[in-house]
Amino acid sequence: MCLGIPGRVVELVDGYAGQLALVDVEGARRRVNVGMLDSPPADGDWVLLHMGFALEVIDAAKAGEALSGLEMMGRARDEQPAPGDSPPVDVVRVEVSPGEPATVVEVAPGGPVPRAAAVDRLRRRFEVHGVVQGVGFRPFVYVSARELALSGSVVNTGSGVVAEVEGAAEAVAEFGRRLRTDAPVLAVVESVHESDLPPLGGTEFAIGESRGEGPARTLVSPDVATCWECLDEMRDPANRRYRHPFITCTHCGPRFTIVTGVPYDRAATTMAAFEMCADCRAEYGDPGDRRFHAQPVACHACGPTLELVRKDGAPAAAGEDALRGARELLADGRILAVKGLGGYHLACDARNEAAVAELRRRKRRGGKPFAVMVADTGVTAGLVTLTGDEERLLTSARRPIVLLPRRGTPEGAGVAGSVAPGSPDLGLMLPYTPLHVLLFGIGDDRPGPDALVMTSANLAGEPITTDDDAALTGLAPLADAWLRHDRRIEVPCDDSVSRFVAGAELPLRRSRGYAPLPLALPFDVPPLLAVGADLKNTCALGDGRYAWVSQHIGDMDDLATADALTRTERQLERITGVEPGQLVADLHPGYRSGAWAVAHAGSRPVRRVQHHHAHVASVMGEHGVGADESVIGVAFDGTGAGTDGAAWGGEVLIAGYKSFERAAHLGYVPLAGGDASVLRPYRMALAHLRAAGVAWDERLPSVRACPPRERDVLAHQLGTGFGCVPTSSMGRLFDAVASLAGVRHEVEYEAEAAIGLEGLARSAGPDGAGADGRYSFGIREAVDGGPAVADPGPVVRAVVSDVRAGAPAELIAARFHACVAALTVSLAELARARTGLGVVALGGGVFQNAVLLGAVQQGLEAADFTVLRPRLLPPNDGGIALGQLLIAASG
Repeated sequence: MCLGIPGRVVELVDGYAGQLALVDVEGARRRVNVGMLDSPPADGDWVLLHMGFALEVIDAAKAGEALSGLEMMGRARDEQPAPGDSPPVDVVRVEVSPGEPATVVEVAPGGPVPRAAAVDRLRRRFEVHGVVQGVGFRPFVYVSARELALSGSVVNTGSGVVAEVEGAAEAVAEFGRRLRTDAPVLAVVESVHESDLPPLGGTEFAIGESRGEGPARTLVSPDVATCWECLDEMRDPANRRYRHPFITCTHCGPRFTIVTGVPYDRAATTMAAFEMCADCRAEYGDPGDRRFHAQPVACHACGPTLELVRKDGAPAAAGEDALRGARELLADGRILAVKGLGGYHLACDARNEAAVAELRRRKRRGGKPFAVMVADTGVTAGLVTLTGDEERLLTSARRPIVLLPRRGTPEGAGVAGSVAPGSPDLGLMLPYTPLHVLLFGIGDDRPGPDALVMTSANLAGEPITTDDDAALTGLAPLADAWLRHDRRIEVPCDDSVSRFVAGAELPLRRSRGYAPLPLALPFDVPPLLAVGADLKNTCALGDGRYAWVSQHIGDMDDLATADALTRTERQLERITGVEPGQLVADLHPGYRSGAWAVAHAGSRPVRRVQHHHAHVASVMGEHGVGADESVIGVAFDGTGAGTDGAAWGGEVLIAGYKSFERAAHLGYVPLAGGDASVLRPYRMALAHLRAAGVAWDERLPSVRACPPRERDVLAHQLGTGFGCVPTSSMGRLFDAVASLAGVRHEVEYEAEAAIGLEGLARSAGPDGAGADGRYSFGIREAVDGGPAVADPGPVVRAVVSDVRAGAPAELIAARFHACVAALTVSLAELARARTGLGVVALGGGVFQNAVLLGAVQQGLEAADFTVLRPRLLPPNDGGIALGQLLIAASG
């Protein structure tokens, strides 16, 4: 049964057939979403409306009855007595059930009755918790209450939204149902608490001033990509927001990055600096308008404003001229600093090799791939292959960068070679702000580039730049001009990165569009702060049944990143109200994140948690594994401090939250010189050759890559153990095999060698390993309760044999991926035989590898395991803070 208002369709909006229509409602024309109907309505059709959506096409007779009922409802409201008098008895509502005539129902017909007789009139308080601020929730409440002839009020509070409504009992019950099931699309209703209050009478319903009482526990909305309705208005010359670079409404636009406090109101955002003009204020106060209580609402008349700035800091142009000038600079091969939602980007024409190479040189980027923003999905067709799932993710309101397989294109048809050298994928995103759309150009604009490199405006390792003055000085060596606006960015927030693997999304960086949405926890936790790891740092606050994992912060090898961690943690405390009584950090004694925790703990204890245990616990927490349950945890990554002083990274654990047992690991080899072996994979190749009993033959690519003098020093280190740490790292084994196969001997960014090896394995196809000559690890089963050991020696010797036989690198890569997947299944089966456990959780940065993750998942499921893989947080160190938090909470 639906309560609704009838309206007559005037016309379908051009380009939106089946989605939007102009509908005449009580003499006023409104845009209505008709996408829920089975087929688009025709001009003159009557439709039943609810909250801006058409629910069904109704005939004229039904519409007439409904209109008559609404008139009766209006008279009933008009005749309600003042507070203290008898309540009205001709309270009327219209009930329309699909397929049935509309009926007008009188709740209490007749003349006035004493208050005691109006037993069906009540007042009820609804406390709503969740993502209910900044998402159009109060306007939704207002319209619902008005439709149901309820009086009362709705306000934002520090912990959510509170609505008090009064009216007929059935209408109050329907109101409660709508709160739970019909909330705006961006809202997330976590809980609704109801309590009855004494009736006060009255006929009005109002949106009250926000109140900050109680602990701050509002779930702030992430930033949301510009909706299609706003884009349509921005392209409409007759609309007053035509070409407005900051157009927004309750369905889209900045949220998290402009919030300065809670409750979420304009005064608690950086939009407080812009006073609304009369037109914007009228929309803001109109319940029938899409911008009803939209806090970031603005227009050309009331800001923000846009300007193009030269290198000397002087304005070159403003407004539309700034956009035109920016497009011309990009078309001329210049590098532009562009202020976005969560920080500045550096942009250049992605098809211009000279421009991309110059950006790479200035930014000291090495060979690390750049992300590319394309004008629309049509541009993607010539660059990448795209599944339906990937296209939905690419076009979603979150708008992450999506890693997509590159398409083989004719010379010159794709992007410049310097965009992503050696990578099998391109990271693509679509414009997510009106400014980005206008930067590409609309309508009759002189076309600029249709694909732009769009990379965070910082030097390698530093946090993203947000401050205008810092951008002008700090980016001076990088940018030729600045396209900026005067809306302050309160919270830095990088672009999120994701990909699809085996039919499911795999986050690689969780930031814009996702943070700071909380994660539901499988058990209650005390107030805690987990500070993550040193690479891809994030932090997490937990309290009760929720954890708030921060946006991506950066690598902790830079002092600016430590400062960014401080600001991020304080911001999270401010919007969540969590005051942590304990801090949690990684076990590694040299991690800067751990030092930060100690420095900021004061009198609070700091708990240390083993790195790979945290990886597994994070995946367990995502999937709701209970407090006393255990899983087989597979944690493959580059490095993490082990409990025995070694550098772990190829681990199979029997893990609960309270503790873990090492069930198996990759055999140890010496890691000589720490970072030197990470940056020069040939060193790891030589270490594995020595451990496997293979001579350093100069005919092998890895041996030739190592200069003779360095080779002598390395041989001494490996022979004496000087400057060496034993490592079981799967990530370092990938590096070694990449070097042995001649793929990569030196790297300029994390996992570069492994990414190249993955690309070759993918190009070989699903059967690329062949039926013969597959590699296999030697497995030494557990002795005296110790862990099983997977010896990589047989794999290394087989790789060397293939290299000497002239086997193509694609074959070697495919065989290596296949043998690592087979090893994972074998070690899980050994663990199951010991424990009876049948659930496997996969974590660690190596599982960013789509070829490996897909093969491991397929193999485990074929062996009747239940597979838990990261789905909300990255498998890399960007997701580790959640695991730290859950382990610490478990004692």
